[in-house]
Amino acid sequence: MAYRSDMRVLIILLTGVLLFFQSCKKDYTPRPRGYFRISFPDKSYKPLDIQVPYYFQIPSYSVPGHDPLSPNQPNWITIEIPANHAQIHLSYKKIDKNLETYIEESRSLAYQHSQKASAIEEQLFINPSRKVYGTIYTIKGNAASPMQFYLTDSVSHFLRGSLYIKEVPNSDSLQPVIRFLSQDVLQLIKTTEWKDLK
Repeated sequence: MAYRSDMRVLIILLTGVLLFFQSCKKDYTPRPRGYFRISFPDKSYKPLDIQVPYYFQIPSYSVPGHDPLSPNQPNWITIEIPANHAQIHLSYKKIDKNLETYIEESRSLAYQHSQKASAIEEQLFINPSRKVYGTIYTIKGNAASPMQFYLTDSVSHFLRGSLYIKEVPNSDSLQPVIRFLSQDVLQLIKTTEWKDLK
């Protein structure tokens, strides 16, 4: 009987040693880092319903409101997109022989992200039928704002916008969100019109 129990112990011990050496392979590769799956709502848009000197369409899953950080600027608004922890900040100024200054300020603010950005692409936007002209800045890499723009009629209206995602900037994990929200910003730009409030 003692012989059988010794044999059993020896078999268990040998099996344990074999499993230990089998698990210590040198070609082990760690699993790549994964990210959570992000679900997005269906694309649909609604008109901006705030009394400001401009109009455009915003995502139906967004909430517009006056910019709480700029109470003295009634034409500055923030469009919240709660599901994606994102905001589109919009500031509006009347032009008074200072268009070049506003354009340079917008360009400078976009290029402040160049330290973290891997590239900044500029694209002209021209819609002569609505008298809307501007530049769209697409900021690649781990910048805090992946997209900025300005729009103007070159005479009296100047609108500057920037998209921010309230998460740690990581272009790999945020790329699906950036791609999704960039379509909304482009829809906003394409549907912009000027209006004069009395």
